[in-house]
Amino acid sequence: MEWAMSLLLNNPEALKKAQEEMDNVVGSSRLVEESDLGKLSYLRCIINETMRMYPTAPLLPHESSHECFVGGYRIPRGTMLLVNLWAIHNDPKIWEKPEKFKPERFQGLEGNRDGFKLMPFGSGRRGCPGEGLATRMVGLTLASVIQAFEWERIGEEMVDMTEGTGLTMPKAKALQARCRPRQAMVDLLSKI
Repeated sequence: MEWAMSLLLNNPEALKKAQEEMDNVVGSSRLVEESDLGKLSYLRCIINETMRMYPTAPLLPHESSHECFVGGYRIPRGTMLLVNLWAIHNDPKIWEKPEKFKPERFQGLEGNRDGFKLMPFGSGRRGCPGEGLATRMVGLTLASVIQAFEWERIGEEMVDMTEGTGLTMPKAKALQARCRPRQAMVDLLSKI
């Protein structure tokens, strides 16, 4: 959530596009619901692009079940291997301008994975069992704050996107932003 909001604040045109999608799909007479998420394709693109750029677990451990060769090296059965998702998700041979936040790169892939190019929750039978819950919760929460509030950076400078230390890729500096209720949502929010 923090990475997604940081990216949106640094890319206000994407935030505006997400708000327009929210207005068209959900409107301002009610709050977004879980059943709306399947219709919010640009929101899904934002989440995919955020997970590509800042995967929650950039290094995924796997154990080789059989002897195999990786990069010309013999890997004995039972060896712990670390899959570097960050490197895969930021490889310029796979992604055009990987350092650029571009949610549109995922348009047309709704409901599908992009092969083994995007795998923020791992892949196959060893993939994270919490993927469905995580994507729904992030989607619903992000949709709610986009629908209900106008967001802006604290100052003129861009939000600091420096990565902190740790296995889960936290931000080095916590996000600080300004928000106010969107004009179309004031009446609805005052009833809550």
